[in-house]
Amino acid sequence: MDKILGVRREDKNQWERRVPLIPEDVRELKEKYGIKTIVQPSKIRIFPDDEYVKAGAEINEDLGAASVVLAVKEIPISLFQKNKTYVFFSHTVKGQDYNMGMLKHMMDLKCNLIDYERVVNEKNQRLIFFGKYAGLAGMIEVLHAYGQKLKLQGYDTPLEKIKQPYEYGSVANAKKEIEAIGYEIDEVGLPVELAPIVFGFAGYGNVSRGAQEIFDLLPHKVISANILDEMYENFSLDNLSFYKVVFSEDDIVRPKQGEFVLQDYYDHPENYTPVFERYLSRLEVLINGIYWSEAYPRLVTKQYLKNETVLRSNLKLKVIGDISCDIDGGIEITHKITKPDVPTYTYFANEDRFEDGTQRLGVTVMAVDNLPCEFSRASSKAFSKVLKEYVDNMVSTDFNTDFANLTLSPPMRKALVLHHGEFTPDYLYMKRYL
Repeated sequence: MDKILGVRREDKNQWERRVPLIPEDVRELKEKYGIKTIVQPSKIRIFPDDEYVKAGAEINEDLGAASVVLAVKEIPISLFQKNKTYVFFSHTVKGQDYNMGMLKHMMDLKCNLIDYERVVNEKNQRLIFFGKYAGLAGMIEVLHAYGQKLKLQGYDTPLEKIKQPYEYGSVANAKKEIEAIGYEIDEVGLPVELAPIVFGFAGYGNVSRGAQEIFDLLPHKVISANILDEMYENFSLDNLSFYKVVFSEDDIVRPKQGEFVLQDYYDHPENYTPVFERYLSRLEVLINGIYWSEAYPRLVTKQYLKNETVLRSNLKLKVIGDISCDIDGGIEITHKITKPDVPTYTYFANEDRFEDGTQRLGVTVMAVDNLPCEFSRASSKAFSKVLKEYVDNMVSTDFNTDFANLTLSPPMRKALVLHHGEFTPDYLYMKRYL
């Protein structure tokens, strides 16, 4: 059987320049395994067509000869072909309504679907992801928005110098400038009337670690959620440092009975009471990097913000960086996704309305859903480095056989959502979303 791989052109928007497989790895797969790669032409891709040609790939609009097609984001319905295997971030496994039409069409065509999001090890830890780069870019977007919001409120701070991620060209350039801004804050401080300035990070995975990597370039002190609650007033004179709190699941909920057990919370969230709102009045900025589904409590609700607006004329919470970007999800006011050209919108709780951009009042939300595209080259290289290790296994697998007899590696088998257009055992729950 010929080993032929297809790589789809990304075209969700003009910012999406990432690739699942870089030219260097295309060459390695050809030399090592004899895999032929067909790449769709693109005028915006971070790696131009000629680099793929030099790596031994064929540039062709038609991917019909490929048995397996790789992409990054969702694929338009019209491009799916019968009985083919597609590997991409499908955004379907949580029953996302906006992609159910795409999923149904794939089922009708008897397609196979492997979702990167579900490529996990025996500990259920994700193996192929852009998460770190989402965190890196997301934190820079948040700092940019926060600096602009403070300026609109009459505060001149070194933060207003922070640009958007894509303007730096590389992570290294961004870090160098943000680190210099950190030194400046060390010298001149921040508006004392804003102190303490607390950044909350919901979650501790790849996204959160990437975001913290940028934040940690600024002068800061790390405190626990309990200390934030108990000692907040003691920090009110400190305008030379930010404060960082990383929230885990046992900060977000409390068990209705007994002690907190993480696995029990994952399995039975109905047995837990949400308590995260107790911290929100202490935060200036919230970074959301947690996995969320409807079974779990929200971190921020419209009702909470409305109540707080009644109690306080000026909310402490100014910016939310919703890197997880679940529409109407863990952050209820994330009502749409954004793009880098207009990365934010602002919610006015007293009027229950939204306005695009960073505004002086209200809670500003950053909800770019493809943040790694702002560092397209670096994020693609990191992603491809891991993905290439699974490519030969995928293109060598006979998907015409029964599920039980597939020769897919365990991580890829776990990520196989559809086989011959039917849900595999781990994804039978998705039938209720159709």
